[in-house]
Amino acid sequence: MIDVGSFGRSSDGIFSHSALGKRMENGSLNTPPDSCLPGTNIEAPFVIVGDEDFPLKTYLMRPYPGRQSSGNNFMTHFNNRLSRARQVSENAFGILAQKFRIFLRTIKSSPENVDYIISAACVSHNFIRQLNDRSANQTNKIADGPSGTAQILNSLPLQGGRTTDNAFVVREIFKDYFSSPVGRIVSSDNNV
Repeated sequence: MIDVGSFGRSSDGIFSHSALGKRMENGSLNTPPDSCLPGTNIEAPFVIVGDEDFPLKTYLMRPYPGRQSSGNNFMTHFNNRLSRARQVSENAFGILAQKFRIFLRTIKSSPENVDYIISAACVSHNFIRQLNDRSANQTNKIADGPSGTAQILNSLPLQGGRTTDNAFVVREIFKDYFSSPVGRIVSSDNNV
């Protein structure tokens, strides 16, 4: 039995020794071929987005180091965009962890069982979402599934703290600041 989970700077070692890392390195993952970036004729590979703990590879993007990007608006803008992309996967994991609390701690199990746990949580999450979507589309009708399955599964509570009214106020303050001329990030393609 091994612990699946890590601390800080060990991310690269864990990734490079994982099945995904090995297959990315040797080109056997069957990723889509390079394609043109939107609105250009510049071809680029599909990549995994990582943080500064990972090495820069053709298939693995990491931010410019702070000392290198300091004062360089283009590098800083790239780092901001990379951070936004990383947030998508972090948010998806956060949603999964809120429903399935096993992901809030180190999972002590064999790697194959961890794979099953992760797969089961993802499938269960998607099943619940599909049932909820169908339920929302069928007003006045009990959800599909045996014995009101959607209603039972939908009642799984989110875990974690309750957001206070003050937190919403603080978030609005930051939102207004980042939307103002002073706090707004302006890019060369006019996207914020």
